[in-house]
Amino acid sequence: MVVQLIIVLFMYVLLTRNALMIPLPKRLLAVALVLASAPLAATPLDAALDESQQLAADAKASQARIEQLDDASREMLTEYRNALQQAEALQGYNAQLRELVAAQRKELTGYQEQLEGIERTQEAVTPQMRRMVEVLGEFIAADLPFLPDERSDRLAQLQDLLPRADVSLAEKYRRILEAYQVESDYGRTVEAWRGELPAEGGSRSVEFLRLGRVMLYYQTLDGHESGWWNPQIRSWQLLDSNARRPLHQAIAIARQEQAPALLDLPVKTLALEAKP
Repeated sequence: MVVQLIIVLFMYVLLTRNALMIPLPKRLLAVALVLASAPLAATPLDAALDESQQLAADAKASQARIEQLDDASREMLTEYRNALQQAEALQGYNAQLRELVAAQRKELTGYQEQLEGIERTQEAVTPQMRRMVEVLGEFIAADLPFLPDERSDRLAQLQDLLPRADVSLAEKYRRILEAYQVESDYGRTVEAWRGELPAEGGSRSVEFLRLGRVMLYYQTLDGHESGWWNPQIRSWQLLDSNARRPLHQAIAIARQEQAPALLDLPVKTLALEAKP
């Protein structure tokens, strides 16, 4: 705009001096020519400046893209390294799993062999346990008739236990040995209890006394009658009246109602009873 304004003023001066026939100075004419040519030179310069600015903007955008690509490359590299570490960890874990599976298969094979051994053992032990229960029943039937209800219930429980599928073989065997142990303990203990003695026309309450498996006595509650079990004839027999007092004391000692003492009790054996 400034250059154009100067040119307009110069033309005005030129026209005015021509009208007045005044010659124009050469210096002023040179300045006017320079100013007239300025717009022609300014156009390529502005284009160069615009192109330079565009190149700078493009270079800046390219640098920004390069930086973005660099960040993305770094992120991908980090992910790649993490993936390698995870793959290495998975390989180790898979190797450990293979070893574990191999050990479990070996253990499973051992269990299978044990099961087959248990089945063979069960085939051999089951008849033996059944025979043990039968022998126990025969022994109880031939023994002194003490605690009949308790011993019969124990035997019946074993007989019901043998065919049950929900009870393990070991538990059945344990219960049978437990019953044998109880019966064995009867031979080493002294016991007194009140119970019913079968009699003609019914039963009566008496005091029983068991000396191991050697002798089994009874005494009425009033103490007037005493007797013992004769295993040879499998029946009760009366005792002499002189046995009543020591038998009464022995019952009290068995119940821990009296201090232990030396007593003179009648003890009969099969050998003595067998003599004529």
